Parts: sequence; C-alpha cells; structure tokens
Amino acid sequence: MKSQISNLKSKVPLWVMLAAAGLWLLLAAAGLAFYAWGAPTNPPGFFIDESSVAYNAHTIAESGKDEHGEAWPLYFKAFGDYKNPTYVYLLAAVFRVTGPSVAAARYLSAMLGVLAALVLGLLGVRLTKSNAAGLFTFLTALLTPWLFELSRVVVEVAAFPLAVALFLLATRRAASKEAWGVADSALVAAALALVTYTYSTGRLTGPLLALGLALLLTNRRRVVPLLTTWALYGLALAPLYVYHRRNPEALTKRFNYLTYVTPDSRYAEDVWEFVKHFAGNLNPWRLLVTGDVNTYQIASVPGAAPVLFATFLLALCGAWLALKSARRDAWWRLFFYGLVASVVPASLTNDYFHLLRLAALPVFVIALAAPALAYLIDKERAALFFLFIALTLAQGLVFRFQFERYADSPWRRHVFDADYASKILPAALAASPREIHLADSTSVPGYVQALWHGAAQGLPPETFVRLRQDEPAPAGAVVITTEDIRPRCRVLAESEPYAVCATEGRPRETGPLADADLRAELRAIEVPARVAPKSRVQVRVAVRNAGGAVWLARERGLSPHQLSAANHWLDASGDVVVNDDGRGALPRDLRPGDEAEIDFAVNAPRHPGDYILEIDMLQEGVSWFALKGSRTLRVTVRVE
Repeated sequence: MKSQISNLKSKVPLWVMLAAAGLWLLLAAAGLAFYAWGAPTNPPGFFIDESSVAYNAHTIAESGKDEHGEAWPLYFKAFGDYKNPTYVYLLAAVFRVTGPSVAAARYLSAMLGVLAALVLGLLGVRLTKSNAAGLFTFLTALLTPWLFELSRVVVEVAAFPLAVALFLLATRRAASKEAWGVADSALVAAALALVTYTYSTGRLTGPLLALGLALLLTNRRRVVPLLTTWALYGLALAPLYVYHRRNPEALTKRFNYLTYVTPDSRYAEDVWEFVKHFAGNLNPWRLLVTGDVNTYQIASVPGAAPVLFATFLLALCGAWLALKSARRDAWWRLFFYGLVASVVPASLTNDYFHLLRLAALPVFVIALAAPALAYLIDKERAALFFLFIALTLAQGLVFRFQFERYADSPWRRHVFDADYASKILPAALAASPREIHLADSTSVPGYVQALWHGAAQGLPPETFVRLRQDEPAPAGAVVITTEDIRPRCRVLAESEPYAVCATEGRPRETGPLADADLRAELRAIEVPARVAPKSRVQVRVAVRNAGGAVWLARERGLSPHQLSAANHWLDASGDVVVNDDGRGALPRDLRPGDEAEIDFAVNAPRHPGDYILEIDMLQEGVSWFALKGSRTLRVTVRVE
C-alpha cells in the first residue's frame, strides 16, 4: 500500500505556490463571510456572560481598568467567576478602534473561529504534504457545528480552539526536525501559554500538554530544546503563580462548585466518577446525535450534533492511519496523548459532555480527518472522497439551516436576554433618563446588562446606580431588577428575569411575629421522588398563612426577620442528617388565610438511601415555625 503521507519529489514552481496561496486566501475570506453573516443578530440579544466580557473589554479600552477599577488585571473578576485575559484584551483592542458594539464583538469571535479552521487546514498540509488534503480539512473545520457555535458567542472559550490548534501546528513544526531551535521552543511555549490563559480548563490542559512534550524526546539532541521549551513556559506561568498566591481562591472557587471531588469524598468514589465522566465525554451518541443537553448551553442548538457524521468517520479512518504512523512518528504519540488530556478537565466536573469545557476536543477530531482525506484523494478512491465531501457539505448546510431557524425561538430569546436592549432599558430610560437603580438577585447579576448596553448606546456610567445586596430601593426610584420578589413595585415593563419597577412608598421593616402567628399549612406541589447524590434540585410548595398577622414579603436586606420556606433532611428513622439546607423567600405579602407558592433549591445528601425531606417555615432570627407548634411537610425522597 502506498504511504499515506506523501513527500514532495521536486521543487514546486513559483506560480503554483502563488496560486495555492491565492486559493487559501480566497477560501479564508469565504469562510469569514460564512461565519460572520448574521452574527450580530443570531443569537438574538446578548447573553449575560457576553455582556460581562464585552463591558470589561470596553472599560479596558477606555481607561485600562476593569469594571471594579483594577488597572490591567491578569484575570477579570465577574459574578462568581474570574474571566480569562486573552479574549478580553483582544476585544479591548478591537473596541479601541471600533468602539463598543455587539457587532464588533461577535465579528471577533467569528474571526477567531475561522482562524482556528485555517490553522487546522495548515496543519493538515504539514501532516500530509498535500494542499488538497489541507484545504478540505479547512472546509471540514468550517462546517463542524461545534467550532461554528463557539465562534458565535462573545466568551473566552471562542479563542480556545485556535490556541489548541496553534499548539498542534507549533509542535508539528518542531517535531519535523532532529533538534528544534530556540524559535521553535518559543513558538511551542507561546502556544502553551495561550492555551493556559485563554480558558479556565486550559490551566490544567496547558501543563498536561507541556508534560506530554517528553514524548518527543527521541534522541539526545532534543533534550536541550525540550528543557528550553519547559523553561520558557515556566516563565509564562510566573504571573499565574503570583496571582494565585495573592488571590488563593479566585481561580479555584468556581471549580470547587462544579466538581464532584470534595474534602468528604472518598478516593475510590472520585476515581469511579472520573471514569464515568471521561467515558461519557467521549460518548459517540452525544457527539453525533444529542450534543450538550444543558438547556442553558449558549453555544449549541438543542438536538443538533456537534460533530458531523462524515467528519466522525473520517476521524476514525485518520486515527487508524495515525496509529500506524505513531510507531515511527513521535508527534502522533504526542497527539493522542493530547487528545486524552483534552478531555480530563471536563471529566473532573459534574456535567457530562459540556461543550465549552470540552472545546479542545473538536480540534483533535478534525485534525484526524487530514490523513484520511489524503488517503482518499488517491485516484483509486476518488468516488469515496467525493462522497465524503458531499456528505460533509450537505450535513453542514443542514445544520446551518437549523441554526438560523432556531434564532427566534422563545427559549433562545430568553437565554440571550433578547428583549433587554429593545424593551427593558428603553422603558427604564423613558421613566428616568438620568438615574436608574439596579437591584439583582444573587443568581442573576443583571446589572452588567445595563452597564454594557448603556456603554454601547453612549450613556454615561453615572446613569446607573447599583444597589448593594442589603440596600432597598428608595421611594420613587426607577429600578431594573432580576429579583422574583418585588415589594412596593409598580411594574413598567417585564421580560423574565428582568422587570422595570417604579417603587412606591418607603421601605418596610418586618418585626418578629408573635408565637401564635408562626403557623403555616404546607403542601407539596413539585418534589422529586428520586434524586442523585449531592445534586441540587428545585422544589415547589404551597404555603398558607394560618396565623393571625400579615406576613410581609422580603424587603432587600432591611430586616433581619425575613420569612422563608426552608428544609431539613432526615434519615428513614427520622433523625436529622442535614439541619438547615435551602431557602425560599416569601414572594408577596400574605394576609391570614392567603396562600402562595414558593420555589427553592435543596441539596441532596451525599450518600444513597431513603430520606425524608422536611419543609418548614422560618422567620430569621426568631424561630422555625415547628418549634412553636406548626406542622411541617414531610416527603420521602430516594437518593440513588
């Protein structure tokens, strides 16, 4: 059988090289047009994380400071997380030229997606010595839904596939030499640094890939270049080390929330969870059929496969060819090590097949298509080659049709806050053009939507006054809020989870209730019969005021005596396992005899078994209602 990686036998004429370069440029321009078309309006609106990234890029472009006033930060403090620097600073450079806008931000993501596809195409040329194989690898990458969807959102991960592709290209260039030089070491180290500083999973993926470079150590002449690469990468990690020392929990807090690894978990449990999640993240059914089932996954269309079937078959064929080459080519050994390493970070978190945390995986899948395409280009296999190209084009265009059709779906518009710029902010400005108060729930920090859209419209920052979590809105204020509970609110406009309110009356303070008024009747509306260990689930209960006094709805932080539904966990014999778990605030004032529904989250026990979920009313700083004679609601729940 002929070699699958052909060699150039003679010098290529200049006109052929120029023609090939022109073709690459033409296809790159066409790819950019394909990715950029409709980007500002599809997805509709601007997701809250997009606004956070874009607003910080805007403030950096304007003043060199982030939204909190920190000058040139290494990481950007956001709500419950820290944004990685690469994308934010790239976008700041764009805004420095264009000014802040949704279009400019989305076009940057589109360009990064096309560049990732282009680098994969160039990698295909270097792997196969075939321009045709490289060009069709580029086409395959452009049509891969996973890469396309990542390039449609203004978040850090949009740059991650490019960083990983640059690492593969840089290492292939170095590995093609007996002993690579300082320039090659610098390129590989720079690519590793990009991987590390571009997305959160890169802080583990980068060091893993760096360790994998030892697989290229096939002769003594490579020892010094390898040590040089590690040294340069180590220098690039120095700012990260210093930042972590100064901010010990900043870069790990989010991971601690997402992972199944806890101080209380056993080693054997963690290993088993990792094996399950690793296998689940490589599940072909998810790759080819269901995709990411997370309904709030901004970078996917529900039910659309992230990888095309034709691409997957090409990758399988390419893997077979590459494994044969790996016996004599150390780079392919590094490649397969990198493929495995790319799945490790996502496999340490609770979610299965999270498209963003697995963003490095499609780069490896697409790269495997290159040797398969080179193999099929042979004249004897031309029919099969054109069949694969036709399937890729057909399925890729069908996906694009799905993507465009899904743009105006109610759920897509809700997730991307599509009504904010057209409905919420205009209503607030019409009622109070000079001062708008912002009040947020802990789970939806909508303030950043006001700051971003205000900046994009040229409004001065002083237009918005952000209320502290414990600060009630003053009487007569216009407030944009994401809170479900809105006492004293006359609604001017609403689009879940946002509401524009004109506050009426002064803030109210709830005093301690008399023991006789701590009486409630509770009934279950939605309580799951089975839950997973350590999972967080929503419950809904109906609460009736069985006392003789009015229960006042929660006011923002004014009173220490707020009323809430809350829960305990008991074992099957009735002994307390968890004494105080979730909270659900009273949504509105309840007069004696009135009833309201309360939703809140509870955290399942960590060990399987039969438990009793006990729900009671609580007045903070006063008492649980049950301690004063009120009956609780008990529901049996199976943890498995």
